[in-house]
Amino acid sequence: MLLTSKSSEYHKRLNIVISAWICIAIGSTIIISFEGSSFSFAVATPLSLGGIFLLFIGLSMDVQSSISSEEIASWTPDSSLLPDAGRAMYRVDTTLNEPIKTSILCGKCGKIVWVEGKKPFSFSCNNCNILLWEEE
Repeated sequence: MLLTSKSSEYHKRLNIVISAWICIAIGSTIIISFEGSSFSFAVATPLSLGGIFLLFIGLSMDVQSSISSEEIASWTPDSSLLPDAGRAMYRVDTTLNEPIKTSILCGKCGKIVWVEGKKPFSFSCNNCNILLWEEE
């Protein structure tokens, strides 16, 4: 899998933050385990301060979303069959941004139907004529 530049920026930020917490934890462990000897302070203080410095750098890094708005708008769920669980299964996904539309995946036949607006109160699959849900 190839990483895009934005993806590698995210991983760089994550690696820096994890490294910072590891430095802080090791520095604290050295100070606690050697009970305040001068050697433990000489080793642990720069390590812990370096960890705090790395933490500030990692948390202040700005990482943009690696998915464009066009990719988000053109997303469709996978048309796959869902296992029966005593009745037909279904999957409903509704967009949060305008225009609001809802995709309904029938698990019995794998057909995806798009509906304008939010989830309807009842729905039956046009392909296999099964009532998927009906709300009161």
